[in-house]
Formats: sequence, structure tokens, C-alpha cells
Amino acid sequence: MTLLNPPASSATRARTVHRSGSRSLQKGLQTRASILDAALLLSAQKGLEGLSIGTLAEVTGMSKSGVFAHFGSREELQISVIREYHRRFEEEVFYPAIRQPRGVLRLRALFDRWIERVTVEIDSGCIYISGAVEFDDRPGPVRDALADMVIAWQTALHRAIELAREVGELRPDTDAPQMAFEMHGLILALHHDARFLRVPGAIERARRGFESLLARHVALPAPQR
Repeated sequence: MTLLNPPASSATRARTVHRSGSRSLQKGLQTRASILDAALLLSAQKGLEGLSIGTLAEVTGMSKSGVFAHFGSREELQISVIREYHRRFEEEVFYPAIRQPRGVLRLRALFDRWIERVTVEIDSGCIYISGAVEFDDRPGPVRDALADMVIAWQTALHRAIELAREVGELRPDTDAPQMAFEMHGLILALHHDARFLRVPGAIERARRGFESLLARHVALPAPQR
């Protein structure tokens, strides 16, 4: 008698289980990514404190247990949002800018892309800035995660300034932390005036402020002999 569906070999069964597991994993990752998209939008509008498993379940149309299965707690959800925001910030600002050669070109690219990012966030809000207001006096894992991301970005700025100094495009006495501090100050002023006060021309003022800052530090050409 011939069997229409003979038993699968152990190797075949293993491949089937592997494919099934891969599909389940891929689906789980896609679901988590969709939840994070919604959480980023919600936190930009309501702040990290506006995030909750229940609220996110309503927004995504999922059950609370479904959202909980991906994050486990409100705190882990907030930390995951911070990390995802930082990943996207790197993709949009840092990585494209460092394709520029070391020096003023790279430094200008970093600031220009930072400005572009803030411009997009004028209506939605910046998690770095709003999160700092929410958690500046609240120690804990969420504050630590947020501070770590901001420090990582500031460290990258410091290094870009140091490299510009090392290649001779900024003055030897350029203070990298001070220059990065002033660049950050321009971004904070831009966010405040453009988002809160709705001041026209804030973006142009921030760009002019950076050019003025750069002009104070650019190395003068060597005198001709």
C-alpha cells in the first residue's frame, strides 16, 4: 500500500519547525516595531510620562496583555522608546554627517542635520528635550537611559570638534566641550522659540548663530612667507 502523505524525516520536521519559528520571530519583531512607532508618536505628543501599556493598547488596537508581552512593564516600554528614538536620531543625523571628511565640513553637517531634525519636531516635540524636563529630578532607570543617550550624542559632538582641531581647521585653543555646549544651546533656543513662542525666523537665527560660533574658532590660514 502506498501512502499519499508519508511521515516526514526528522531533518524535514526540523526544517519545518525552524521555518515556523523564524516566521513567528519575524512577526513578533514586526509587531514590536509597530508598537514602538505608535509609542514614539504618543510620547512626542504627551511625553514619556504619557506612555502606558493601557493607552498604547488603545492606540494600536491590541490587548493590554499583547502589548505587555513585548515590553513587560511601563518602565521597559519608556526605555525602549528612548533607545529607538536615539537609534533613529543616529540614522538621520550622525551617520550621514560622518560620511563627510573630518573637519569643519563634518561639524557643519552634524549641526545642519540636527537643525533639520528639530525642524521636523517643531510640531511633534523632541524626546531628548521633553524627557529632560520630565526626568531631570527623578532618578531611576528611565532617567539613566535618557541621560546615556544624550551623553552619547554630546560625546560624538566633542569628538567631531576635536578632530576638526586636530586636522588644523579649528584653532588649537578651541575648547571642544565649550563649543559643543554652545551648539546645544542654539538647538535649545531654536526649539523654545520655534515650538513654544512660534517666533518666525528662529531656524535662520540658529543657523546664523552657528556660523558666528564657527567663525570664532576657525583656524586662520598660515601667513605667506
